[in-house]
Amino acid sequence: QVQLVESGGGLVQAGESLRLSCAASGSLFSFNTMGWYRQAPGKQRELVATLFLSGSTNYVDSVKGRFTISRDTAKNTVYLQMNNLKPEDTAVYYCNAVKYDRSGLWNWGQGTQVTVSS
Repeated sequence: QVQLVESGGGLVQAGESLRLSCAASGSLFSFNTMGWYRQAPGKQRELVATLFLSGSTNYVDSVKGRFTISRDTAKNTVYLQMNNLKPEDTAVYYCNAVKYDRSGLWNWGQGTQVTVSS
């Protein structure tokens, strides 16, 4: 089973940037579509950024133009660069391989908290 460890979250002001990292154990990482999810208090977890094996990406409308997902296969790491952060981006962020139904494939990691103050 793949283990996922997210890091890089923190408390920032609106307009600032953060880069999240997700380290995955094992080699399965290289063979899966990867995604970043987030879960805000009282809300369901949502998929916000997807990186396909082809290299193409997809983003939820609320983060388009501000977030960028990337991967370093040699390091088994997925990144989420978040610019121009907004208070509504406040959530716990998780990474996972993405299944056909947009749910996560592996066990969830602990996530990393992102808090954006106005």
